[in-house]
Amino acid sequence: MEVDVSVVVPVFNEEGNLEDLFKRLCPVMDSTGKSWEVIFVNDGSRDSSGEILRSFHKKRPDVVKLIDFNGNFGQHTAIIAAFERVSGKVVVTIDADLQNPPEEITKLLKRIDEGYDAVGGYRKQREDTFMRRYASKFVNFMRDKMTNIRMKDQGCMLRAYTRDIVKAVLSTNERSMFIPALAYTFASNPDEIEVEHAQRQSGTSKYNLYKLIRLNFDLITGFTLVPLQLFTIFGFLSAIGSFLLVGILLFRRFFMGVEAEGVFTLFAILFFLVSMTLIGIGLIGEYVGRIYQVVQARPKYILRETVGFENPAK
Repeated sequence: MEVDVSVVVPVFNEEGNLEDLFKRLCPVMDSTGKSWEVIFVNDGSRDSSGEILRSFHKKRPDVVKLIDFNGNFGQHTAIIAAFERVSGKVVVTIDADLQNPPEEITKLLKRIDEGYDAVGGYRKQREDTFMRRYASKFVNFMRDKMTNIRMKDQGCMLRAYTRDIVKAVLSTNERSMFIPALAYTFASNPDEIEVEHAQRQSGTSKYNLYKLIRLNFDLITGFTLVPLQLFTIFGFLSAIGSFLLVGILLFRRFFMGVEAEGVFTLFAILFFLVSMTLIGIGLIGEYVGRIYQVVQARPKYILRETVGFENPAK
């Protein structure tokens, strides 16, 4: 049965936040006057998150649905699993950690009602560590320069999409996807609004430094060829520079005699060029790796069960 709004909440080890989230989310959505559902995706939690989510379904079987993975497949994969099963005309994504207050959802829905097809939130004042804030600024800067995606805050998962945008995202069938950026590329009338950001009440962030780097590799390699083009340009410039350097050395060798003073400078240049070559090979490997993942055709996730859907899967 189609509803007005589907709220998608990926969950991984958030037992300390779920009760408060549910207590705040239900009144907010009930107050909108729209029909709604909330789809929780238990992404292989090792704490009691799964049991808590099942209790929510017992309390509100009319709106609560659950997708339970048999392992941890990642936040964006969890969202995709929910996208495949939503019945809402509008789909809202929100994290379970309460750093994005559920009360802000009404702001997104208002903008969707005004005709926008993808509305993202950007955090008014980030309540994160110094490293997280400035790493995010750097990544946003790099994305802005290398792609045609213009978002103020790509890391904020409080977002709303029309059903057409969700269908377009699903049609790509990509293995490694960055959903906010992908949705932006399909949107004909996107918008961003300022939203509140709170300190995490319980638990710790599930994104360590490696996962943040991994996620941003997916973003850059998934939406632009600029890095490869920059390395191609660098290769041409290095070739020209090397040719000129060889000419200078030959001139000095034949007209000024044998010299050894510049050997360490040559080593420094060589080490720099070798390092850049290794970076370039790694970058090419990222693009090839994305192709490899698609060719493997492995399932994105494995379900343990679903709860609250008309055709439950086990």
